[in-house]
Amino acid sequence: MNNPTLEFTGLTKGYNHGKPNEVKVLTGANASINSGEVVALVAPSGAGKSTLLHIIGLLDTPDAGTLKIAGQDMAGQGDAKRTLMRRTTLGFVYQFHHLLPEFTAAENVILPQRAMGVSASAARTRAVELLGTVGLEHRADHRPGELSGGEQQRVAFCRALANNPRLLLADEPTGNLDPETSDQVFDVLIGLVRDTGLSALIATHNLDLAARMDRTLRLQNGHLVET
Repeated sequence: MNNPTLEFTGLTKGYNHGKPNEVKVLTGANASINSGEVVALVAPSGAGKSTLLHIIGLLDTPDAGTLKIAGQDMAGQGDAKRTLMRRTTLGFVYQFHHLLPEFTAAENVILPQRAMGVSASAARTRAVELLGTVGLEHRADHRPGELSGGEQQRVAFCRALANNPRLLLADEPTGNLDPETSDQVFDVLIGLVRDTGLSALIATHNLDLAARMDRTLRLQNGHLVET
């Protein structure tokens, strides 16, 4: 039986607890994602999509519920354990690439590896290899300002995969691009995920992109519904 890479039950999250204007964002969200699965997360703006991703990404904590990543129970874990999990097991891609502008494409992919103690030469080799898989080996020594929007986002994909994560979390990864570039970049992302065999939870407003994933989870009224 396939062990889930991600599994959570009863996640709840609210803001302004006990006050008249308390907002309940998550009211008991449940889901699991198996190894190698690519799952779309669809929700209208303000429904709590980013809150859910922040909790799964260990950037925020739920008010209640359980969360397991790669079989490890993250409930009550301290900052050191959560930081290590983010560095080694999770990969993040955002709507905007968030590359460091003073560093080259290769250096942006090298930095997370160096933070984990990988040697400079090995990190450079992996960075160039990853950039090659997205067609950017020839742009390895260009800074973000010298790259197109689609190229910048492809570098961000490589950075997210630099430390061989088990789970990729992506928040509208093509939302900042024009439709044609969005389709091209999404193809690259899906290709990378399929080639590496990792699991992915990808938030998107684009139902056409969602339909190209293994299944879709819709966030409604604080719960997740499979569609």
